[in-house]
Amino acid sequence: MTDPRPYASLRAKGEDRRQRILAVAQRLLTRNGWRSTTLAQIAGEAGVSPAGLLHHFQSKDQLLHAVLDARDADDASDTDLSGDLIVEIGKVADRMERSPDLVGTFVVLLVENLVPEAPLHDRMLDRWKVAVGIVADIIRRNQEAGRYRADLDPDIRAMEIVAFINGMEMSWLLDHSIPLPEVFAEYTRSLARDLAPVDPVN
Repeated sequence: MTDPRPYASLRAKGEDRRQRILAVAQRLLTRNGWRSTTLAQIAGEAGVSPAGLLHHFQSKDQLLHAVLDARDADDASDTDLSGDLIVEIGKVADRMERSPDLVGTFVVLLVENLVPEAPLHDRMLDRWKVAVGIVADIIRRNQEAGRYRADLDPDIRAMEIVAFINGMEMSWLLDHSIPLPEVFAEYTRSLARDLAPVDPVN
């Protein structure tokens, strides 16, 4: 009977190598941008041959998408889409401090793919629309349950919230001395006051 352990060991080594390539790509993309980062540079710093990198990622575009997949997976790992909006926004500061390379890579890729012909423009636009839609749906559900003010436009308020998060990511990358927990705590306190239902006039 064939021992499965050598195959399992090879798979584990391959996954380790893939994760190392992703980590290096995140770091180099944050520092240099995708236009100035080559697959050869990533392979060299990751300690693999160009052919070894292409074994895991067949093109630069595929690698870019994999980097974004890693960011999305990190976001989803501790996000409760049915949870309390204020609590979920507060978690963002922790994720930013836990994964600065993912934040940096996302911001750089976002800025470099603003124009429609850029390779990741459509994905970035779709991601923004999905984020706004998720937040708007949470607001709408809470309005229907009577927990949030009924006179707020959920879509407009959701755009504001997503813009705050994106803006804080960029600001923090510029200045790591920004006290993220305090800034997010103050924003969520203000947001909670804005969303709270208005007491009826007696």
